Amino acid sequence: MMQHQNPVEDAFHIRKLEISDKEKGFIELLRQLTVCDSVSDEKFNERFEEIAKYGDDHRICVIEDVRSGKIVATGSVFIEKKFVRNCGKAGHIEDVVVDSSARGLQLGKRIVEYLADHAHSMGCYKVILDCTEENRPFYEKCGFKKKEIQMVKYFV
Repeated sequence: MMQHQNPVEDAFHIRKLEISDKEKGFIELLRQLTVCDSVSDEKFNERFEEIAKYGDDHRICVIEDVRSGKIVATGSVFIEKKFVRNCGKAGHIEDVVVDSSARGLQLGKRIVEYLADHAHSMGCYKVILDCTEENRPFYEKCGFKKKEIQMVKYFV
């Protein structure tokens, strides 16, 4: 019996963030999303260890292009423990970005599904995210729907 192979899945491996991913372009990738200054190795390692202490309550995933060794997509989910909904949990998806050179390969969808599946497996009753109006169709394809509005207050 011939085994079906998916060249995209074979070339793009999804997994948890590893400390070595800084050298594989992780910070540069985040710059395609928002303001992300250069981060020293020391600061990166410090933040990585801090996040690691949350265990499965803060999951950052990446997709690595195994051919180039570069990180081409990432996203994170944080699990909020609540009193409402019978002391329920809610997942918050953040910082989803796909490298401009790898868009159109459904990598963003794989990231969002991975993060939503993680939130579900952690017992979350919902998973939420903020996005621009321009990204709304993408997230709707991932099974999300518009609900209410986002408010923000920045401390500059």
